[in-house]
Formats: sequence, C-alpha cells, structure tokens
Amino acid sequence: MSGLVLDNVSMRFDLPNGSFVQALLDVSLDIKTGELMSVLGPSGCGKTTLLNIVAGFLAPTEGTVTLNGHPVSGPGQERGMVFQKGALFEWMDVRENVSFGPKMNRVPKSEHGPKVDHLLEVVGLGDFTDKAIYELSGGMQQRVALARCLANEPDVILMDEPLGALDALTREKMQGLVLRLWKETGKTIILITHSVEEALLLGERLIVMAPRPGRIHKEYRLPFADMSVGADLREIKHHPDYNVTREEILNMIWDMEEEIMGRTEAAE
Repeated sequence: MSGLVLDNVSMRFDLPNGSFVQALLDVSLDIKTGELMSVLGPSGCGKTTLLNIVAGFLAPTEGTVTLNGHPVSGPGQERGMVFQKGALFEWMDVRENVSFGPKMNRVPKSEHGPKVDHLLEVVGLGDFTDKAIYELSGGMQQRVALARCLANEPDVILMDEPLGALDALTREKMQGLVLRLWKETGKTIILITHSVEEALLLGERLIVMAPRPGRIHKEYRLPFADMSVGADLREIKHHPDYNVTREEILNMIWDMEEEIMGRTEAAE
C-alpha cells in the first residue's frame, strides 16, 4: 500500500496539575503519493502537533500512522522536515550542510557529490556552495534547507511554516520553487501555513482544521497548485474562483477565532 495514512489519530497532553490538553481528536487522512497538501487553521488547533506525529517526533495517544504500509514509530529518513527557520549547521558551508545526510548514511562522495551539486543548482545556489550560512539571506537559507531535505531522498516532505519569516517578494519566489520541486520530484508534500493565500496556491488539497481539540473541519480539492507551476502567481490570485475560495476560508477561520476568544472571555 503506497501513501500516507492517518487513522483516528488523537493526541492528549497530560499536565502536572492533573488536567490535560486534547490537542487532536480522531484525525483521519489518506494522502496519496505525490499529493501536495496544505493545512490551515486557527492558532492552537494542532497543526504542528499533527506534523510532528507524522514526522515521528511525537507518538499519538490514540490511532496509527502508516507510510507505504509500514507503521511510523519514530523519525525516519523517508520523512524529511523543513522548519520555519532552516535549522542549519552554522559551522558548515552550504555544500557541507546539504551533504550532511548522505554522509551520515555513508553514501560515497563519488555518489552524493554530483547529486548535491545538482540540487544546489536546482534551488539556485550553484554559485554559493562554499558560502557560510551566516552570509546568506533568509530566503537563501531556506533554499539550503530544501536542498538538504531532498538530498536524503525522502518519500514525504513535511514543511512547518517554512516561508513564514520571509519578506513578501522572497516568499513568492520560494512558493514558486516549492511548486516546481513538487512537480519535478513527485514527492508527497504536507505544508503547514497560517497564510490562506499560500495554502490556496500550494495545496492541490487543502485541509482546514477546527479549534482545539484539533480535527478536520473542511477539505478542498483545488486547481491552483497545478495552475501555478511555472506561472505568474499574482495572475493566479486574480482568478475569480481563487478569490471566492479565499474569502470563504478567511470567514471560516475568522469565525473560529471569534469562538476561541469567546471561550477565553467566558473562562475569565
């Protein structure tokens, strides 16, 4: 069986005072190989918790996660993670960062060297291979993080707000790069974002999560990711269906945030 399957996944965090937080409740997803899925929701709805469970950093209190028919019981090379900040090794240069995974897996340099150089060309860093990380802009550092993830040849790429700290122009360029890599590599990608516009552009499948306990509120199948590959993203944003869906989701999340605020005020 190929693909990523979450079956009734729940996550409960027990607190020292005897109470608990139910972060996720009965989340089920069947993500086909090669799908690009974006995940939206109000703050605290469990988006990052869900991603950490798929990554194997957390074990769910209930339910199971399987990838290609095998249970996920911890971190694994077949699942790569790209964080909001690149989590790069500052003492290594660009090429050394991207080469780190293959080296740890004892892949001979004769094999991984050309692949690393190719990936750096693909992400537009072919002229920066020997630069120190601190010499790079935020966008360039995220390109390194993407290349480093791809160098390990994961089946699934997990992205936790990877573009959230970038300026608007750099973010748009990186969105185009993510779309191009998705099409060229055929990887399964799950992207967590707080931006409705980004979720619409980068999700052929879009999940909106409800407030805590986190659960799937609504799912969309969208054409904009395919339309955006190699296109001017600003043109896609003028598509009438794009704007209608954006307003629908914005209102949906706004209502959820209002509900959360109401709960907080009532508790006080």
